[in-house]
Amino acid sequence: MRTERNLTRSLDRVFARLDREPERPAHIDVPRMSRHRVVLFTATLAFYLAIVWAVVITSWLVRLDWQVMFFRPYQQWPQIHAFLDYYVVLGQRGPTAVMVAAWLGWRSWRQHTLRPLLTLATSLLLLNITVGAAKLGMGRLGPHYATVIGSNEMGLGGDIFPSGHTANAVVTWGILAYLASSPRARRWLSALSAVTSLGVGLTTVYLGTHWLSDVLLGWAAGLLILLALPWFEPLITRAETALFDLRDRWRARGDRTVPAPAVPVTPSPVLLKPRPAPAEQSVAPAREPVSPVRGSRVPIHLAPGPHTARSERTPVTPAGSRRPPHADRIPRGTSQPARPLTGN
Repeated sequence: MRTERNLTRSLDRVFARLDREPERPAHIDVPRMSRHRVVLFTATLAFYLAIVWAVVITSWLVRLDWQVMFFRPYQQWPQIHAFLDYYVVLGQRGPTAVMVAAWLGWRSWRQHTLRPLLTLATSLLLLNITVGAAKLGMGRLGPHYATVIGSNEMGLGGDIFPSGHTANAVVTWGILAYLASSPRARRWLSALSAVTSLGVGLTTVYLGTHWLSDVLLGWAAGLLILLALPWFEPLITRAETALFDLRDRWRARGDRTVPAPAVPVTPSPVLLKPRPAPAEQSVAPAREPVSPVRGSRVPIHLAPGPHTARSERTPVTPAGSRRPPHADRIPRGTSQPARPLTGN
């Protein structure tokens, strides 16, 4: 129960922190090419050129590369081989670019700005151009394809110098530190990206796919790109403005294509004149409605004639009376003749 409560409180804090930036920030901290950054860029460039020169002249650095290769670290510590096979993915271009782009895309949507995504795109473009050109230009073979022991293996058609995994890890994870919103977050993310990228480089040495000097040069190549990004900030700003203007024009064009709502037109009143009657026809006067009157009902008599008692009524049938006639019967109501008195 307590664990669930702590988890709920932590999630509430996270979402509350995310809801603090509902609109685009008024002031976005954009790194500038300061004097300190210029000094770091110059020192890193000197380190880059020194490594290239040390490999070209087959100096002690090349002898160190061969010694590490003959040591075969993957045979010395085979128990970590499986873990490092997955760890080296942190330096592959495709997976890392997708993960970082997803995070920066969400941040761009949250802050209503395209700068994070445009900065990532600029850094990856610089990485492909500079590192790709160096790989093809120097053409060094890797440890698995080395031909002569002790040689620098330069100019033989290879493409491993500098290490692309190391340079890509420096750029893709270092861009998060470059775009950090606070100095403290920038310091922590810088240290984390440096350790991650150097670990990826040493993993390639362990697996035998790169020389140690490849890793050092790749680390310097990625750092040069991060240090040079402030010079491209005006270009990123212009690109962002152009994209927003293009979006506004598309929206305006879409609004013009939508037909305007029809305005109801109120017709003017028309005077209707009565139609004149023809001359040859006479206008009949209007009849008043007559309410229907029920016809007088004929009175119904139960029996014709004067009222008679029930005992005197004789049912009548179509064949006549059912009683036989009596000649000596005198109807009631008539006076009987007096009988003659007879004496005894």
